[in-house]
Order: sequence, then structure tokens, then C-alpha cells
Amino acid sequence: MVFAPIPPMSRAQIRQYDADAIARGVPGIVLMENAGRGVADWMEELGITGPVAIVCGKGNNGGDGFVIARQLQTRGHDVRVAMLVHPVKLAGEAATAWTSFQSLPIPRTMTAGDDSALEKVLDGCEWVVDALLGTGTVGQVREPFASAIRIINKAGERGVKVMAVDLPSGLDCDTGVPNDPTIKANYTATFVATKIGFSTPAARPFLGEVRVFDIGAGIMKTSGEA
Repeated sequence: MVFAPIPPMSRAQIRQYDADAIARGVPGIVLMENAGRGVADWMEELGITGPVAIVCGKGNNGGDGFVIARQLQTRGHDVRVAMLVHPVKLAGEAATAWTSFQSLPIPRTMTAGDDSALEKVLDGCEWVVDALLGTGTVGQVREPFASAIRIINKAGERGVKVMAVDLPSGLDCDTGVPNDPTIKANYTATFVATKIGFSTPAARPFLGEVRVFDIGAGIMKTSGEA
């Protein structure tokens, strides 16, 4: 059976979708694992011939980044991770993903507030994965994320391919309005459905090619269904 694509969703709808899946017995870490595996699959499809830097934030986007790093490392790729928050500040599924990641021989660097350290992580990379900020971002991007976004964008200007996880960090999920700064991605791997802000003309230069990944949440009932 083939199901019609899910219509674009808002920030609140995505949160409710995840909550409904978890309430039905699908663990949040399973959703995260499926999301990260999908990104890794797409990157391999696009082609990986050099090092991959994954830049991780605090929330579920950071957790997705840990999963992507683990997936790519187990497939034989040269992976390095930049972390903008200390692991003790991670919570929920992001902390669980860190637990599975931390014992692997993947170089990781704490780069918060240290622009030169992040620049060093990105040096020589073919890809950089933006796993900084997710759909919950509202308003101005604060430090250390703003500086990290600018450094990633400079790498993109040099020809490094940029993959955004769920949406480019700094882009408002609902309005599609980009903050100053916002990641300018070559590719955006988004989950469950596109986000309603993606159709905004101002958002399009930041998204690149967009692909929607199912994360195994199942089919959510819509209003009016029995």
C-alpha cells in the first residue's frame, strides 16, 4: 500500500506527531536512530570521498548528529565531530545517542566559543553536517551557535558540501524567515514532512535540495478519523 505524502507541518504539529508516536510505544531513540540512518544513507548516495565533519548542538538535532557520526564511522568513513555543548548538558534521546557514540574512536572536539577550534575541525573536510538547531528555534540565534553557523557557511563558500539535519540552523520552521545568520545548505534532510516555512521564498536559498525521510513513527490519525 502506498500512502500519500504528509502535508507540510508546523513546529507544533511536529512536536505532537513525535509525542503521539512515543505514546503509541515507538521509543524516541528509535525515531532518532531512523532519522540519523536516513541522513547517512542519503550522504552515501550523494557520494562521500573525503572526511565528514558533524557539528552538534544540544537538543535532538545534536542527538541526530551523533547517530549520523556512528552510522558513517561504521561504514568506513572518516568522521570527526565538533560539539558546542558539554555532554553533561545533554538530556533525553540526545543523551542516549551520546552514550552509544562516546566509546567509538571518532575524534570529537569541544568548540563552543573557540572559532579556531571549529575551523580546524572543518579543515580539509568534504562534507559538514549541520546538527546544531532544530524546529524549536525561534528568534535570534545566540552564541556560540551564531559563530558556528558563520564558520560553516564560510566552509560552504569554499566548496565544502553542507547537509542540514531537519532544517538549516537559524531558519524559522513556521515562517521560513532566515535569521542572521542561517546555515546555507546544499541539502536538507527533513523528517516526517516538509515544514510549512519551506515554501516561503526567503527560505529557498538556504534549503538546497530537500528530501523527506520517514522515521518509523507510523501513520498518525487526523482529526475526524475514528
